[in-house]
Amino acid sequence: MKLLVLGGTVFLGRHLVESALARGHEVTLFTRGQHNPEVFPEVEKLRGDRNGDMEALKGRTWDAALDTSGYLPRVVRASAELLAPAVKLYMFISTISVYADFSRPNFDEDTPTGTIEDESIEEVTGETYGPLKALCEKAVQEAFPGRALIIRPGLIVGPLDHTDRFTYWPRRIARGGEVLAPGDGSDPVQVIDGRDLADWTIRMVEQGKTGVYNATGPAATLTMKEVVDQCLATTGSGADITWVSNDFLKEKGVQPWSDLPAWIPAEGDMAYMQTAGIKRALENGLTFRPLPETIQDTLAYLAVRPSGPELKAGIKRDREKELLEEWHSREGQAG
Repeated sequence: MKLLVLGGTVFLGRHLVESALARGHEVTLFTRGQHNPEVFPEVEKLRGDRNGDMEALKGRTWDAALDTSGYLPRVVRASAELLAPAVKLYMFISTISVYADFSRPNFDEDTPTGTIEDESIEEVTGETYGPLKALCEKAVQEAFPGRALIIRPGLIVGPLDHTDRFTYWPRRIARGGEVLAPGDGSDPVQVIDGRDLADWTIRMVEQGKTGVYNATGPAATLTMKEVVDQCLATTGSGADITWVSNDFLKEKGVQPWSDLPAWIPAEGDMAYMQTAGIKRALENGLTFRPLPETIQDTLAYLAVRPSGPELKAGIKRDREKELLEEWHSREGQAG
């Protein structure tokens, strides 16, 4: 197949290109050339900007377009409408965050998506990210009626991850010592290795699949304790894990997801964000590698990544130590 990738030089986009090339497809990248321009020297690269300069895309045809870099409805609509006569299938990477209600578990693709009062807003924040992505989906579906494949991933992890939203745990536990862990370990976690997501997405494109699919994992329920235990077993660090109550963490202003990545306490409006129903994707061939393999490969990538080993997410060691000392002090007083 002839595949056009909008983006393709960062994280999931790179995994998609690698998977497509490994399966013998002809790939063209459309990028601004600002990130990792040296990757994929064997691939045709078209230069341009989705926000106004798409001349390089005109007069060409492809079997499918893979959109990993769309966040603003106006920009996605322009790309989709331009490519509608030239592309048979449009695959758009959306997000689990599009859903309006995470207070109930096991939401599926038919669950209502979030809305935003002013649909012209183009500032991407925690509040606007999901609704804007939902509007991007709508733009794609309107430009490609019956020819759109919408993928809604959860937390994408593994090698090439530049966000460190999962990397924190393998790295922190590998370093050993006393590790602060949130809650009692029972909170749900959903992650998908970027390579598994990419391989499945390419297979879906090959089959001409359309529709909307939640794409996260694993197939069975995963808890925060299981993530920590897998990191312990895989790294062999002998780290000492201390589980600290959510009430204490809230009192101290410790933020789920950012200070303690991949963790969302099972309470309040976001309680079940990591319980997305993935039956439709599983029935269409989504599979997962073992979590220890992802942990091991994440650490291997972190050791050599060009930006260095410092993490962009996760609580700092000094702060972690302070919290643990106060937690133990309170426990001692209570005893």
